[in-house]
Amino acid sequence: MSLRRMSLRDFVIVRALDLELENGFTVLTGETGAGKSILIDALQFALGARADAGVVREGAPRCEIAAEFDLSELAQRWLDENGFAVEPGEPLLLKRSLDSQGRSRAWINGGAATVAQLKSLAEELVDIHGQHAWQSLTRPDTVRQLLDDYGRIPGGELRGLWASWRQALQALEQAQQQQATLQQERERLQWQLGELAKLAPAEGEWEELNLQHGRLSHAQGLMDAARNALLALDEEDGGATQLLHRALQALQEQQHIEPRYGEIAAVLQGALAQVEDACHDLQHHADPTELDPAALEALDQRLSLWLSLARRFRCQPEELPERLAQWQRQLAELDRSSDLDALQQAEQRAQQALLKAARKISAAREQAAGQLSQAITAAMQGLGMAGGRFEAKLVPLPEPQAHGLENVEFLVAGHPGSTPRPVGKVASGGELSRIALAISVTTSQLGQAPTLIFDEVDSGIGGAVAQTVGRLMKQLGQDRQVLAVTHLPQVAASADQHLFVSKRQDDQGTASEVRAISDETRVQELARMLGGDKLSDASLAHAREMLLP
Repeated sequence: MSLRRMSLRDFVIVRALDLELENGFTVLTGETGAGKSILIDALQFALGARADAGVVREGAPRCEIAAEFDLSELAQRWLDENGFAVEPGEPLLLKRSLDSQGRSRAWINGGAATVAQLKSLAEELVDIHGQHAWQSLTRPDTVRQLLDDYGRIPGGELRGLWASWRQALQALEQAQQQQATLQQERERLQWQLGELAKLAPAEGEWEELNLQHGRLSHAQGLMDAARNALLALDEEDGGATQLLHRALQALQEQQHIEPRYGEIAAVLQGALAQVEDACHDLQHHADPTELDPAALEALDQRLSLWLSLARRFRCQPEELPERLAQWQRQLAELDRSSDLDALQQAEQRAQQALLKAARKISAAREQAAGQLSQAITAAMQGLGMAGGRFEAKLVPLPEPQAHGLENVEFLVAGHPGSTPRPVGKVASGGELSRIALAISVTTSQLGQAPTLIFDEVDSGIGGAVAQTVGRLMKQLGQDRQVLAVTHLPQVAASADQHLFVSKRQDDQGTASEVRAISDETRVQELARMLGGDKLSDASLAHAREMLLP
């Protein structure tokens, strides 16, 4: 599961390059300025790193980088979760271009992708350790994350609990600061609710009041209409009821002769029943008890109060019930937000939950710090710092943070008996590089990315220490693909694959080339690294000896 191929077009001083890589440990060597690190820069660009138009080769309209990887299980899961289809057994192809105006485009297996997606996917593919890796060891966030990664310490739950505690604390502090303002708002809402309480408006009541008022205010006219209708329907000699009875009787007397009369009589029978029902209803409306001046006056007063409150609160009368419910909700919310005891209890509960989880994280960090300290101290012994000591120290914080109760600081004693000091205060640049290398090798063994890249992390060392570095990288290469840019022949001699980077001049300017070397060509390159451009019999013999198993 590793990086298989890279293709570069018009990147810096590379016109065209197609490179195949193998598993195990691969080194890139070459003269200063030949462009050894250009390959690493190109890969980082393909994996979403920032780049400006300056990486486009002079005179070219755009540069283009493609990188092909074996598809790991983690990368496959990422592709599935992000909607990029890959058939089983197919490789993973990343491609990115940048034109001379600085416009960038990216693809994942032929599908358009964002730079953020490339960066996210890159975490499952490659772990890069740069030549200035020691600088990150002075940054608290980086150091703490390195320890947490080493100890497999999750931080997601802690961040959520910290956010909850901060929210509860902010609510408490805001309530404490705004007590006067909250009291004024409470008094305003209580007055408004008191005014509406005089009315106690119910939902739908406004429409019902208007309907009742219409009836009472027109009661005499409604009663007269009912009486006139009754006279027309039920007058003793000429009313509709009497006429229907006569017609029904006449038809019923002759229906035994003409059956059709029976059907007509049935229709009239139904009409007569409906007329009688109407008369019964009209009798109620014709009753003079419907005239109730007192009830009409009460309705007038209630309607007047509805209209008065609606004008006062600048809304339509039918909106008053909702205003009442809204202000009741606001007052209840205000009471909750200004209940300092409840807010203090909520803040304390949130803080206790945070502290409980943070103490577990602290205990896990304490254990991981001891293990990491031992592992890196052991690695330092073979890197020219015999008797040196490494310490991952937990530094308590005055109050909980999203990451826990402490920061992490890396301390180093480069010599026996010396007091460990912060990594950033170690005087020797060579020591810094070796410490960073020891940390990189130690922590990389636990990583999940199938490809490790070391970009001149071995600067400032040599001799037996360089042999140890080469041996460590070769050891890492047994389980994962390791690429290293190096200037040390001892490191290069340990590699399973050796790539030589050179540059040449032609009519089109300077160009960088990369080719795999072996056998005598590799001997000559190691001899050059040992003794310079002039190859002597001694340097060649030494180079051959270094390549012996």
